[in-house]
Formats: sequence, structure tokens, C-alpha cells
Amino acid sequence: MSATRPASREPRLLLPGLREVYAAYVRAAGALPALPSALQAEVWASAQLGSLEAAAPNAEGYRAALGDLIMSLRAAATPGAKAFLRVLAAIGPAEARTAAGRAADALGAAEPSWAGALGRVVPGTVWLIQEGPLDGDRLVCEFRYEGGADLHALAVRLGYGDEPGEVVVVGDVPALMNAARQAMQAELCVVQPYDAAAVGPRLRAALAAGRTFAEDCHPALAVARHRADALPGG
Repeated sequence: MSATRPASREPRLLLPGLREVYAAYVRAAGALPALPSALQAEVWASAQLGSLEAAAPNAEGYRAALGDLIMSLRAAATPGAKAFLRVLAAIGPAEARTAAGRAADALGAAEPSWAGALGRVVPGTVWLIQEGPLDGDRLVCEFRYEGGADLHALAVRLGYGDEPGEVVVVGDVPALMNAARQAMQAELCVVQPYDAAAVGPRLRAALAAGRTFAEDCHPALAVARHRADALPGG
């Protein structure tokens, strides 16, 4: 049996009422192969997953929708769909990665040059930024792709009880840290290195699926969870 045989155009869905929603994701994925880097592809896909998770009524509904999305992407068999599947296999929810990878392998479409770099990151310095006793902790975790390319950071603000108040992916890390150091010199905050082995378990617990997140946190959650898993400890 050929691994690249055409997939069915009408997959059987667990949530058939969302067929048009999945079709919209497939159409949007057409822009994915033109993105210039693995980081931008991951951020793009994370935003799509964030909207899907935010709209789901519960964890079971999200898992069902994610499975349907994978089948819909495989059925579409476009370069964008294959790229989306590759990103899902790299940074998507752990329970969906194998299925997404197999679906991508079954397609013969060309892949972007950055496909092999997806998810292959190495953690660097972790910073703790504290602006005041009521503002909580802002944790800035630096990462590079294997080989040292594309320095970026995961920045998470944790409030009382380590409730996430802000989750963002920062592309310009030097600008962020320069601004933080200037604020420190003005005595507006404290900036200090933080133990990566301690922050890993803390972020994994704070970003765990099933928690309630502020709306603005959802777009970066998939990348944030992947990066938290890449940190040592636990």
C-alpha cells in the first residue's frame, strides 16, 4: 500500500457540525509554507490551537476537535495542511503528536525548508523579573534552535497561586532584556537569573491543560507548553 495514496476528501468526524470550522483552518494553513522560519510557523500554529482550545467546552471536546482537525488536514493533502501537521507533531498536545506525524508522513506534498527544525530547541538563561509585591513574577526563559539559530524567549507572568496572567513568545530578546535592565536601573523592578531546574516544574504546573486561562494567554499556550517541557527539572 502506498504511503502517499490520496486521502478521503470527507473524513468521518467526531464533531461533524464543525466541518466548516476545520475547513477554515485548512484554508488558513495555505499561508504556512511561506513563513520564513520554524519559530514563526510554531507561533502561527499555536494561535490556531489556542482558538480551538478556547472555544472547546471542556478537555474532551478539545481532544475530539483536535483529532477531527488532524483528519481534515490529512484529507486536504495540500502543502499547507502537511506543514500544519508537521508543526502539530512537533509542538502540539502530546496525545496528538503521533497521529499528526503519521498523517504528515502519508502525504506527498513538498515541505518548507524549516520543517526539520520544528520543536528542536535548547533552553538557555532564565530570568526572574519582579516589579512589585502585587505584580507577581515574570519568568523569561531563553531558547535557541539546535545549532544556535533564532534566539527567542517564553515570557510568563504568574500571579497569586501561580495563576498565569500573561503568556507571550518574544522574538527580540535583547530589546526585552535591555528594557528590563533600564527599568531596574530606575528602581522600577528587580531582574535576576533564575534556576532553570526550578522554573521548569513551576511553569509546567501553571500551564497544564484543564486550567482556566485569560483570553490573551491562549494564542501562545501550545508553544509555551512545549518550551516548558524542554526545561530541566521534574
